[in-house]
Amino acid sequence: MVEVGNRKVVWLASCALLLAACTPRDRSGARVDTSRATPEADSSSVAESASRTILFIGTSLTAGYGLDADSAYPEHIQRMVDSARLRYVVVNAGQSGETSSALLHRLDWLLSKPFDVVVVETGANDGLRGIPIETMRANIEQIIERIRSTRPSARVVLAQMEAPPNLGTSYTRQFREVFPEIARRNQIILLPFLLQNVAGIRELNQSDGIHPNYPGERIVAQNVWRGLRPLLQ
Repeated sequence: MVEVGNRKVVWLASCALLLAACTPRDRSGARVDTSRATPEADSSSVAESASRTILFIGTSLTAGYGLDADSAYPEHIQRMVDSARLRYVVVNAGQSGETSSALLHRLDWLLSKPFDVVVVETGANDGLRGIPIETMRANIEQIIERIRSTRPSARVVLAQMEAPPNLGTSYTRQFREVFPEIARRNQIILLPFLLQNVAGIRELNQSDGIHPNYPGERIVAQNVWRGLRPLLQ
């Protein structure tokens, strides 16, 4: 396991609002930046000439809930990739309201296309719903196992997530420990808490207090980029 950065968690008690905010109607399907990922894209773009793909799997935090389509953190990562002249195309397959169990149900479809790196962001909605820790752990283990069995050569990256404190210290502690345990056991890269330096800061979040606003999303992208860039190079 490679663990990147220190986790600094400031999580609002109002996180329960995410249950209402993150319904599938907001971003009901996997969203792909087709202007980058299809052969019809501008032939001068870095994306078209790329031979490798980074697949982002996640919840509304990956889908970019409440933001313009080109402002979710995976789209920021694409711009960082282009600026670094790295030959990768980013595919954003975030879906609002999704639990780790729901991700398992659509995983085969997500894995049907080639990819070289996959970033897995899941568990936020499990924590908000108080889903048993062992259920979430088993789901994430199955997700990683299925990714590896389908694409053995792909690199897997897992994002650290946190549970809201209103479920009790024992639950939040066990929830937090799941991610480094899974990363160690499977020898995959663990990113820092996705919302590090964003969660709980009013100026960096939308009115629901949960989802990053535009400045907050840029910080999220930097959190991910610090752990992802060495892998791409």
